[in-house]
Amino acid sequence: MNSAGIIDLIPPPLRQQWKTDGIYPGRSVYRLFAEHAQRQPDAPAVLVPGQRITYAQLHDAVLRLAGSFRAMGIVVGDVVAYQLSNSWRCSAIDLAVAALGAVVAPFPPGRGRLDIESLLKRCDARALIVNPHYADMDMCQLVEELRPTVLSLRFLIVDGTLRDGWHSLGALLQGAPLADGELPEVCADTPVRLLVSSGTESEPKLVAYSHNALVGGRGRFLQHLHPDGPSFRGMYLVPLGSSFGSSATFGVLSWLGGSIALLPQFDVSETIRAIEELRPTHLLGVPTMFQRIAADPALAAVDKSSLRAIVSGGSVIDQTTIQRCVEAFGCGFVSLYGSADGVNCHNTLEDPPEVVFRSVGRPNPSVCEILIADDEGNALPPGACGEIVARGPLSPMQYVNAPELDARYRDEEGWVHTGDLGYLDAQGYLVLAGRKKDIIIRGGANISPVQIENIATSHPDIVGSACIAVSDADLGQRVCICLTTKEGSPRLSLEELHQYFRQQGLEASKLPDYLCFYRNLPLSPAGKVDKKRLAAELEFVGSVAGAPA
Repeated sequence: MNSAGIIDLIPPPLRQQWKTDGIYPGRSVYRLFAEHAQRQPDAPAVLVPGQRITYAQLHDAVLRLAGSFRAMGIVVGDVVAYQLSNSWRCSAIDLAVAALGAVVAPFPPGRGRLDIESLLKRCDARALIVNPHYADMDMCQLVEELRPTVLSLRFLIVDGTLRDGWHSLGALLQGAPLADGELPEVCADTPVRLLVSSGTESEPKLVAYSHNALVGGRGRFLQHLHPDGPSFRGMYLVPLGSSFGSSATFGVLSWLGGSIALLPQFDVSETIRAIEELRPTHLLGVPTMFQRIAADPALAAVDKSSLRAIVSGGSVIDQTTIQRCVEAFGCGFVSLYGSADGVNCHNTLEDPPEVVFRSVGRPNPSVCEILIADDEGNALPPGACGEIVARGPLSPMQYVNAPELDARYRDEEGWVHTGDLGYLDAQGYLVLAGRKKDIIIRGGANISPVQIENIATSHPDIVGSACIAVSDADLGQRVCICLTTKEGSPRLSLEELHQYFRQQGLEASKLPDYLCFYRNLPLSPAGKVDKKRLAAELEFVGSVAGAPA
């Protein structure tokens, strides 16, 4: 056990083998970043509209912030949490905390009171950094109300107008910088970041990652996408505090030596303008974001020639959306299957379209090995559908203060059981088939939401879709499909939608029972469709006898 109270559940011989094979760099994320800053001080590190932060400028901010944190009393093993909108300050915090041998625990804006309290308690956060407001919430007031219940919390920091009892992030960034020799030697096998994973638990869970696993796993994933690391310029549409966003600081800045482009929060119009101004090589986001951008006519009017690829993660994406995005953005498409729990698989730009349409590529054992297992944990042959289990250099250390989750999802050999269904085809490509817990059971029949959602978004007027289970006294569950459509398109009736589904070959037993329209499907803090919120909003549907919502 290390000073943060976190143990590594991966068998030591495996970690050692990944070091021996040269997969792990064996150096801390701060040291790797500092080497890039020394080698290319004037190269852009972080780009936002109207502003360019170089490696030298970011390095100076990191050393100043590290000095301020140390003066406050942050030491090796302490946890520094933050909930901030995307900015270069997020990367400065990540690297300053790492430089001190402490652990950073970001979580995306949008988390409510219960989630924030749960996360802070679970990670024993010693410091917390927040924006003064998010939407209509006074974040400082919320934190002050929670503070008596979070006994570990000592330091409150606000990125904005100073309040009594709070430190100013701006002032901390102006503190006296630490000299490089004043920083501790940090072991690359110790934890550096906690990733948030909502999964299917009632409370969000935290997953601990070491320096080696972040750069040698998540960083190497990006390197496989773009071998010429310094020329990588990734525009992160997802929050940097999300699992998907974790590769920004640790993968792009520490490992590749590339650049990240940011907007404070996702907005379709701002994103389209930023593509032309910031000239990204890659856009990293979730399907709902790309669906919305591709449907906006303004995209056609901007210069998109810098784009090499869209990198879509967070949820399964359908063939129609991929085709629409390739046409609208004029670049390649990478479908990423990954999670905070230590899973990664993706197609490459060299894969033919038919591979990209139906799979998420071949597993890369130097990042993450994947097996398909039956209910008893036995490996299944190619073509057989079962649970996806994963293990590799990307693998995290453990769930934080949640031994029940380690017992449920991890085994003694280091494999994580994802709860996702899929199969490896004869060529070794991974084909996803939904989640065990997402299957809707109507009258004893299993219905895959993914299948229905993919067919729905193939309709020319439909932009996004989500299938939700609603309770039913007779059948147990029924299916409600929630849709967003192109602006100006007429709304389909449930019968018209059924007709389209039947034309596409969907069995009558799988047709949705109810239909709801949304201007935009609600998104979770990580940017995925928030099915929990949709389910809560649709609780009343099952009590409305026979009528679609």
